[in-house]
Amino acid sequence: MVSKWNYSPLTAEEQQLEMALAEKFANCPPISELLVQRGISSVEEAHKFFHPSLKDMHDPFLMPEMDKAVNRLNKAMGSKEKLLIFGDYDVDGTTAVALVYKYLRIFYSHIDFYIPTRDDEGYGISKRVIDEAAENGVKLIIILDCGIKAIEEIKYAKTLGIDFIICDHHMPDDELPPAEAILNPKLEGSTYPCPHLSGCGVGYKFMQAFAQSNGITSNELEGMLDLVAVSIAADIVPMVDENRIMTYHGLKRLNTNPNMGLRAIIRTCQLTNKEISISDVIFKIGPRINASGRMQSGREAVELLVSRDSSDAQEKAKHIDQYNRDRKELDKRITEEANAILDADSEAYSDKKAIVIYNKDWHKGIIGIVASRLTELYYKPAVVLTLTNGLATGSSRSVQGFDIYKAVEASRDLLENFGGHTYAVGLSLKEENIPEFTRRFEEYVAANIQPNQLHPQLDIDAYLTFADITNDFISCLRRFNPFGPGNNKPVFCTRNVYDFGTSKLVGRQLEHIKLELVDNTSGKVLNGIAFNMAQYFEHIHSRKPFDICYTIEENKHQNASSPIQLFVKEIRIR
Repeated sequence: MVSKWNYSPLTAEEQQLEMALAEKFANCPPISELLVQRGISSVEEAHKFFHPSLKDMHDPFLMPEMDKAVNRLNKAMGSKEKLLIFGDYDVDGTTAVALVYKYLRIFYSHIDFYIPTRDDEGYGISKRVIDEAAENGVKLIIILDCGIKAIEEIKYAKTLGIDFIICDHHMPDDELPPAEAILNPKLEGSTYPCPHLSGCGVGYKFMQAFAQSNGITSNELEGMLDLVAVSIAADIVPMVDENRIMTYHGLKRLNTNPNMGLRAIIRTCQLTNKEISISDVIFKIGPRINASGRMQSGREAVELLVSRDSSDAQEKAKHIDQYNRDRKELDKRITEEANAILDADSEAYSDKKAIVIYNKDWHKGIIGIVASRLTELYYKPAVVLTLTNGLATGSSRSVQGFDIYKAVEASRDLLENFGGHTYAVGLSLKEENIPEFTRRFEEYVAANIQPNQLHPQLDIDAYLTFADITNDFISCLRRFNPFGPGNNKPVFCTRNVYDFGTSKLVGRQLEHIKLELVDNTSGKVLNGIAFNMAQYFEHIHSRKPFDICYTIEENKHQNASSPIQLFVKEIRIR
């Protein structure tokens, strides 16, 4: 699907700021424009942006109820109460559990962790787990990356003498569970400066507050920022403020002295002795951790991440790698089946602004990925449902700018449970309610989605000529890392480029184009790759001009003729 290319020139006020920064970055003028787009208004702010410092982290006690949470944890440890660390089975939940369990284990031995199975137990805390905890003498459960809606479960736990500390980042309802403390920067009335922490990030702030209250130095905790970086990248939370600081230092840790479990995954991904980037975390490390919870049990992922034995860690990493291979096969098959359903009834679906699709035999661990695939392919909000333990269980994904949480919430009377974010929501409902949910969901989307949200948009950060792409420019651009929402990798546009004469089709089915391009501003030849764009090859090969939108990537391939490569996102024939 061809995107609409958008470019918003700087306002008059922004141009004044850009001019103030231009002297500092005279060797690479586009850099000052990129900084202003990210809200940077002075050389001092630019310095902070380019040098994220742990000193700029926020006081954890600014988060509501942090003092209550720390006091309850200190009381539990002082009384030698049994602690249970509970979390979700995805990357964010398992890294959060690994971090809190691993950190507290340094100081305390009466501690265990629990990750529910996706198929048998489902999302969140259950009475079954609470009963088991009570039998084992647990008095305090720290619940991570879930729990904000577990009202009845936590009420039940209180009758058994079990307290809860909730560390969550999902949207809360008006009614909150009766926990001893709720740590969630999205709570109504919260003024915490960084409201979009990951679940693991909330856990980190809790441990930071615990350390401060007990006069513990920060070295051990800061050494676990690699886990936080993985959670932030995999959960796609905004890469701004504290998130960017923690990711910056977590990536440093990943590249120098990573957690033993992460080191085993890095080896399995064949990333040893290579510079690990956010893209590597998103596309290689994160999916393997996720595959454990999708295909088998998230507990194994935590066991890997807290492992103290290198051979044990490597063995578990091999298991998780196999789960990921199995996940890929299932993902491919179910996506093909979903597309076949949509193709078979294309007339009905083409008129709708949303997709709701159900197959009782699909694997629960894959439907979130399939929802993402459908959203990308059809550019519509999508809900994919399957049958698990007598309930239709689903995952939904949204398009840029549309709040799917509100769309699902509008039918909450039909739902057994739901929760999530603006762009991704999990839900469950009785099978007989699917038709009415489908009708209401489609009706809500049709009434509330904007026409431009149903078509892909490609936002251009700056127009460049090839003469602009100097070594100084590349060096400055590298310092914008780590990238993510709120600090996206810059997208550039260059007009009137043409083939140097050596571009060629590559790939098993010759579906990609390996580009060697020039423009009229210099004699520079730049390498690029355009995936799945073979339809443009005839025009390119004829050496006629065209426009490209692209990001600039470091070329990590051995024997690469250039240290950089243009990753072409779209081509427009002139």
